[in-house]
Amino acid sequence: MNAVGAGLERGWIEFRHRITSPWELWGELWPWVIALVVMYTLRGKTVPGTDFSLGAQAVPGILGVIVVYTGLLGLSLALTTEREDGTLLRMKAVPNGMLGYVVGKVVSRTGVTIACVILMLVPSVLVFDGLAVGRASTWVTFVWVLALGLLALVPLGAVIGAVSSGMQSIGLVSVPVMALLAISGIFYPITALPEWVQTIAQIFPVYWLGLGMRSALLPDALATAEIGDSWRHAETVGVLGAWAVLGFLIAPVVLRRMTRRATGTTVKQAKVATDSA
Repeated sequence: MNAVGAGLERGWIEFRHRITSPWELWGELWPWVIALVVMYTLRGKTVPGTDFSLGAQAVPGILGVIVVYTGLLGLSLALTTEREDGTLLRMKAVPNGMLGYVVGKVVSRTGVTIACVILMLVPSVLVFDGLAVGRASTWVTFVWVLALGLLALVPLGAVIGAVSSGMQSIGLVSVPVMALLAISGIFYPITALPEWVQTIAQIFPVYWLGLGMRSALLPDALATAEIGDSWRHAETVGVLGAWAVLGFLIAPVVLRRMTRRATGTTVKQAKVATDSA
């Protein structure tokens, strides 16, 4: 319990530092600001076959991408960086230090992700017409989808950071993540893709996160563009919940194995490799 308490405090300190530092905050937000500008230029165009704004239709997708990149890839990058600079080795020397470290990282990255989502959602609501923000069910659905999405993706970020051999490998990991985003219907209806691609996309949590976000923020009439003409809330809960359970079962095992391999020699070798690169 002491380790968990220390981790919660560490996570809050890290989150507060990032959110109150202009440079740190801008580093988290600039890709999404660009995305918001692009969506704004599309506000006059409509989804084919409807009078609904194409820019507004893209808002849930952007919010889903924020969760994937900030929560999943952000945590994996942090773990890889701090393994190479010796932070993990220092945590390993403290009783229950790894437990506190992991709790802190999950708290800080979750906080940053939620902050980025809110900072993008507020101007989107003000700029785009048609988003279903006036009903209570919108916010109930949005909260549970965001919570389940974070629970499903953040542990995967920890696993990726643990198994990555170095900073260069994180760049390689982003390639399949981008491919997964491309086939998951984040920016356009997945029903336009071949059925075998739809089947693959539905295995992973990214598709269900995007579907849940769309179900919360878009009018119910747009569900006709989805598989089965439905938002499929029960399936969303089931798949995201299953990935969350799997992630929390695997992540501690992988992290323990990673810390066993962390030594002063490996940290020095990683630093030399980084400096030479």
